[in-house]
Amino acid sequence: MEQTKALNALEPYVALTKAATTARAAADLVTQATSNPNTYVFSELLDTPQIQALSQSPDYASQLEILRIFSYGTYMNYVSTKNLPSLNDAQTLKLRQLSLLTLAKDPHNLSYAALQQHLGLSNARAVEDLVISAVYAGLVDAQLDPRNGVVHISSVSPLRDLAPGSIASMLTVLRALAARCASTLEDLEGQATAIRVAAETRHGDKKAWVEQTTRLVEQEKATEQGVVAGVGAGVHTPRHGAMLNRALAKIQGHRFGKRGSGSLEANVDDDEAMEIDEEEPDDGGEYGGGGGAALGGPGKKRASRRKL
Repeated sequence: MEQTKALNALEPYVALTKAATTARAAADLVTQATSNPNTYVFSELLDTPQIQALSQSPDYASQLEILRIFSYGTYMNYVSTKNLPSLNDAQTLKLRQLSLLTLAKDPHNLSYAALQQHLGLSNARAVEDLVISAVYAGLVDAQLDPRNGVVHISSVSPLRDLAPGSIASMLTVLRALAARCASTLEDLEGQATAIRVAAETRHGDKKAWVEQTTRLVEQEKATEQGVVAGVGAGVHTPRHGAMLNRALAKIQGHRFGKRGSGSLEANVDDDEAMEIDEEEPDDGGEYGGGGGAALGGPGKKRASRRKL
């Protein structure tokens, strides 16, 4: 959008070069084009034969150098080049704005102090005014940071021409960038492959675990169904025998726990100590011996012990 607008603004000056038959007329076109507030690219004007012919004019060759600086140079290039004509206010402002686009490539050049040095500005207020004018002209998207003395530029309009010989260096940079991108893509593909393999492994392990769990559950169900069927048929399986043994042990423990073991042993000893004497009648009859039988006569005595 900005390039189209800038090219449309330059087009009338390119058309006028056909009528610029003298060096002075061509030099005037350079001054007018660089003073227009809407022109920011100048390569088409610079390539015209009439403008290139200024290099053969001792009086106006400096105008050709000024157009080159506006096309791909900076304000410091203008200051460091000798024997150049003075710039008017519009040209000075535009050259500083274009120089700001070039300086924005390096964040270290965006401090207030650095911009004052590179753009020939006297104070921080002048830096802020220049940045604001560039923002309103649509050249940059920037924020001022007066506290830290820094200009934060987030985007720059592509409104600078390429310097001669810059294509080769640009191709070198682009090839290096392409190589880094290819390396990054290879790393990403390797990581994606590793992630995919790990996911497939986890899926297989989960599937095997589910199958094993299902098989064990089915076996447990089949075992329980067999146990229930055996109980219904009156058959005691080993599992049921173990269950009955545990139940009996629990009942016996409950019984003896209520009475206590010590009292049972004492009762047994007392029972063993009890005696019952019984008299058996002799051949003479119960009263045959008179009272002798009761006093230990010929009658036999049999003592029996009985455990109660």
